[in-house]
Amino acid sequence: MYRSAARRLLPALCRRTGHCPGQASPIRCSAPIIHSAAFSASAASEKAQNHKPHQFDSSSSSSSREGGKPRATARPKAHWQEEQARVLQASLRHVIRLGWGEAAMIAGAREVGVSPSIVGSFPRKEAALVEFFMDDCLQRLIDIIDMKEDLKNLIPSQRVAKLVRIRLEMQAPYISKWPQALSIQAQPSNISTSFKQRAMLVDEIWHAAGDEATDFDWYVKRTVLGGIYSTTELYMLSDTSPDFQDTWAFLDERVSDAFDIQKTVKEAKYLAEAVGAGMGGSVQGLVKRLFQA
Repeated sequence: MYRSAARRLLPALCRRTGHCPGQASPIRCSAPIIHSAAFSASAASEKAQNHKPHQFDSSSSSSSREGGKPRATARPKAHWQEEQARVLQASLRHVIRLGWGEAAMIAGAREVGVSPSIVGSFPRKEAALVEFFMDDCLQRLIDIIDMKEDLKNLIPSQRVAKLVRIRLEMQAPYISKWPQALSIQAQPSNISTSFKQRAMLVDEIWHAAGDEATDFDWYVKRTVLGGIYSTTELYMLSDTSPDFQDTWAFLDERVSDAFDIQKTVKEAKYLAEAVGAGMGGSVQGLVKRLFQA
């Protein structure tokens, strides 16, 4: 355990002290790197400003998780007016042909017998359609988490990978039009809501995976998972393999890397404690500063 941690910790010690005891040459080591897309990091930062771990409000769903813990996420579609929701739900059936825009919304309104003028009640029109889809997918994911007993039999890394895959599979029918949806989400007037929706998604997945962190680790985990989700989402756009098999292999590797990094950090902390106990407080202070850097 300490050996793998030492490979990662000692190069940092050498850089800080300028001396590597017993080493004729620098230690070379490698560690998996996770590249977080812009959506993920900003989503975690925005959520961190307005949310404290494991604090729930009265608007949260009454559903309970394993162990009787309440869900942190309010019902995603609760804020949509009934008639608007009907129109938007019907509009999704026209997106593949007409794209994420006003034309699909007009077609959806006509399908449910509502005047197309209702489209004017949506201030950001196409953004409302994309945001409704995101809310709808999150609600479906929540329902799956509540119903799927087999998820409880998976280890946390497998549970995370499974839930991210389930969520991304909901976008598969719209894959040819999804670049347009991402472009709409990235517009300045829409980006705040996009961040919040993605933060709600990764928070839901971590809770379903049994995460009980209440310290800084809570934010780190959500930032990392946001990066995994976003990079896999982008990879999926160019995947031509049958049933997105390459995408799911990519996802499994990224999740495995993330959990390996988490294990490595814990090992390094154990090593730091051992070094501090055996060599005195000055070294212990140095190691603590390394982890804070």
